[in-house]
Amino acid sequence: MKYVSQEWLNRQCELQQAFAPRPGASARVQYRLTKAPDGGEIRYYADVQDGRMVEQLLGDDAKADGTMAASYADSIAMLRGELAPTTAFMEGRVKVTGNVAKLAALMPLTQTAEYKKHYEQLCAETEF
Repeated sequence: MKYVSQEWLNRQCELQQAFAPRPGASARVQYRLTKAPDGGEIRYYADVQDGRMVEQLLGDDAKADGTMAASYADSIAMLRGELAPTTAFMEGRVKVTGNVAKLAALMPLTQTAEYKKHYEQLCAETEF
């Protein structure tokens, strides 16, 4: 399945349903991937509830708590584990606007073993 297609977003949600609940790790996040292969931008959003994505859709979310923006290439590097999300943020490669504290509270999720295993499986199924 193609990276950041609706099918891919749905699969990511499906895989995360096996995650252990993490009460309080909840936010609505708007994502902007710049410098996409067609030269444009890809926009999608996620609803994260207690540490699991329960919905992801292409487009914009007027109810988003904040926005995370990164280049398409950096998003792939993070997915593959070649670039740590926290490092990308500290280096300014990921820009966060809106309720930064609420979005930052989701960052520890990316360091868990189940999250890393999820990304390995998702990468194996993804056409970049």
